[in-house]
Amino acid sequence: MILVNTDYITGKELEMLGVVKGSTIQTKNVGRDITQTFKTLVGGELKSYNEMMNKARALATKRMVEEAKDLGADAVVNIRYSSSAIMQAAAEVIVYGTAVKFK
Repeated sequence: MILVNTDYITGKELEMLGVVKGSTIQTKNVGRDITQTFKTLVGGELKSYNEMMNKARALATKRMVEEAKDLGADAVVNIRYSSSAIMQAAAEVIVYGTAVKFK
């Protein structure tokens, strides 16, 4: 499956199949959340949250690809990511794009 953030793939003629998306809501356990809260007092990267968001993006992307495969897609173009806080220490990641088939 080819994934691109442009609305074209060089050298390919595309048939649009429709919008596909994947999402997940992730949170850290209480122990890690407390240690990350202390980290905000001294500054620096919140590695635990960074890892959580990387895993969330990967899972959301996997779900989008599965949806695209169900449509018979060869690729997903114009991919966009978005994230938002759902509640304290919980974040939603959504990825969406257009499933396409090569002509």
